[in-house]
Amino acid sequence: MHEQKSNAWHLRDVILLTLTAILTGVIYFGVVFLYNGLTALLTPLGLAPFGNDLILGLWTMAAPLAACLLQKIGSATIGEILAAAVEAILGGQWGISTLISGFVQGFGSELGFTFTAYKRYDMFSLSLSALTTTIVTFAWDLFREGYAAYHGWMIIALFFTRLLSIWLFGALLVHAVVSLLERSHMLRAE
Repeated sequence: MHEQKSNAWHLRDVILLTLTAILTGVIYFGVVFLYNGLTALLTPLGLAPFGNDLILGLWTMAAPLAACLLQKIGSATIGEILAAAVEAILGGQWGISTLISGFVQGFGSELGFTFTAYKRYDMFSLSLSALTTTIVTFAWDLFREGYAAYHGWMIIALFFTRLLSIWLFGALLVHAVVSLLERSHMLRAE
């Protein structure tokens, strides 16, 4: 990963963050169809909440991707909020409330990088970010989605399903994408 030099934002950073948010926001909009299909399939089995948790990692990729590409304080939170805004603008089914989810997810991811003092942008920090994103978003959904009313086994199963999804997409996939971009020399500053 490239070395963090300062937290000053430059035009190049804003453009990179904007492109990242647009790309992931379009992906987020498409994931809604997968979410609706999974939820419909799982509802007759009484497992509808797993429709969200199985794919939540797809909805949290903007934050760690922005953090790794920009390596600046706040880039994870801003990246996730902007991606959520793109999803909402495209007509996402949750409308403007998507921005609240974007903030919660971005803040959760940002915490992982704060624990490394914004000095590491590797699998360790991405895995830490996946864990903090899972904890923050799950705590939010305990109340917002009523997860607290479920039986203990279901709460535990949902938590670990979410953790695996966020780790696969928000850590493993993001790490692979950033590694490919680095090998292609597309991240070099001039």
